[in-house]
Amino acid sequence: MTVVEVSVVLPAYNEADTIEQTVSITLETLASFLPDDTYEVIVAEDGCSDRTPEIATRLANEDSRIRHVHSDDRLGRGGALEYAFERADGETLVYFDTDLATDMSHLEELVNAVRIDGYDVATGSRWMPENRADRPAKRGIPSFGYNTLVRAVLRSDLKDHQCGFKAFDRQALETLLPIVQDEHWFWDTELLVKAQRNGYRVKEFPVDWTPKGDSKVDIVRDVFGMGSQILRTFWELSVSPRITREVSLGAGTMLVVIALLLMTQYLDPDRVLAEMAGAAPEIVALSAVVYAVSWPLRGIRYRDILVSMGYRERWGFLTGAIFISQTGNLVFPARAGDAVRAYVIKARRSIPYPSGFASLAVERVFDLLTITLLAGVVMIGLAVTGSAEQLLTALTGDTVGGDAASSGRTAVAVASGVGLAAIGAVVAIVASARSDRNFVRAVIGRLSSDSYADYVAGVIEGFVGDVQTVAADGSAFTRVGIGSLLIWTFDVITALIVFAAFGYSLTPSLVAVGFFAVSVGNLAKVLPLTPGGVGLYEGAFTVIVASLTPVGVAAAIGVAIVDHAVKNVVTIIGGVASMAWLNVSLTTAVEESQSADAIEPETND
Repeated sequence: MTVVEVSVVLPAYNEADTIEQTVSITLETLASFLPDDTYEVIVAEDGCSDRTPEIATRLANEDSRIRHVHSDDRLGRGGALEYAFERADGETLVYFDTDLATDMSHLEELVNAVRIDGYDVATGSRWMPENRADRPAKRGIPSFGYNTLVRAVLRSDLKDHQCGFKAFDRQALETLLPIVQDEHWFWDTELLVKAQRNGYRVKEFPVDWTPKGDSKVDIVRDVFGMGSQILRTFWELSVSPRITREVSLGAGTMLVVIALLLMTQYLDPDRVLAEMAGAAPEIVALSAVVYAVSWPLRGIRYRDILVSMGYRERWGFLTGAIFISQTGNLVFPARAGDAVRAYVIKARRSIPYPSGFASLAVERVFDLLTITLLAGVVMIGLAVTGSAEQLLTALTGDTVGGDAASSGRTAVAVASGVGLAAIGAVVAIVASARSDRNFVRAVIGRLSSDSYADYVAGVIEGFVGDVQTVAADGSAFTRVGIGSLLIWTFDVITALIVFAAFGYSLTPSLVAVGFFAVSVGNLAKVLPLTPGGVGLYEGAFTVIVASLTPVGVAAAIGVAIVDHAVKNVVTIIGGVASMAWLNVSLTTAVEESQSADAIEPETND
């Protein structure tokens, strides 16, 4: 019995006009250098809507060397290849694009690089000096830019990552596939990069290549898809392995020290420390108690969000989960604590990751909308009383002081953008929830005609669907909205009590400005920008308070620092207690939550 040594996979989607000729040429080329019956050609038909499945079935019935692997659903380029490779019999696995843009005279070199020369991976290249590739500018420029970006960001030694002409050793591929996350156009690049990172032998050789058909930049696939996947892979390979609790705490401490040193360039630190030293400790302690009261409200609000999505949990457990996630945000960069919450409710209550992330998104939208509402109401009051002119003068002039004014200007600009985005997001979500029209598909369809758009649309639809569930439920929307208003009111009251600790009377004017300063500061810090060493929250808080009240710059910064310290201390104490109660390790939660990309189908059992 002859053993199949080489399996060639032809990924096919709606190739009715060309697939028969492609299979014929492939068989003819393989026969020119391989013994009879030692190879097979697999048509990996990926949910086609034309006659490709019928043709592939007929060809397989007529020739035992041909096999047809069918998928009812679109798996994407990478997904279809993996599905076919799993069913292939050969030890050398090959694939190339069915348009035969790569000259088939190179097939023997491709196959033998793995089969005879012992390489783990072989790939054709259109960007090596020796090759002849007819690349018009509309193809060549994007391809050159993409490959240059991959080499620079992902530290690849290869010239061409997307050439559809590759071969693999079965054992090597079976080891690599579990660590390749993308199932679409980035599949080739990710596999090649990770093969190099894991020490596999990769051969790249020049090929003659002639473009077939038209090509254009696709926004969803090329910009959103490929760009985001490069960043995701960079994070996975270069950043994530270096993020430990010790590194994060060290980096955070260093940034604080640098910020304090830079602060001395425009502000006398002795004045700030003197203002802070004069704060009444018992009133500062009261502010901590008031802030702690807001945490059960967070748990109740989160319970209401989950109830509207079909999950019923106790508010006490959810408060603990929020404590842990917010502590994670203080310890780890890039708001890794948000993913920790999804992990905690998945690990302890079996709530699927999609619902965990969607519920978190709902909470964030309500947070931003509530803060925007508070800021907007006070801004209207400032305009009516004429105080808005004082704020404008402070932002455009230099009355507050150097970098603080610069940070304040940036903060207010960022806050305005974030606030408008929050309002727009809520309007869009509510409108789409009350409409039968699929806005997600409509918008993405206008941006992209590529099959990758179906995948992106599916992910967004699942995510938006959960968000719309809350938006469409008037009772839930009201309860969550009222909860959000109470939570952020307590946040502002905490800052106002700190003002009292510094000896300031809580006049109606100071209360109004306090609401505005805290609201704008929280909107501003959504983006992690720190011009002049001053955080956007501190910058916004300082420029608003110092320009609209008798409170001086040093005192305003002192209040902002103490306010943040009180809130962070309460968060950490609650987080540590919750971790002990729920038996959750923060570092383990962060590591486990990073695997949330492998999300199982959502169920509401």
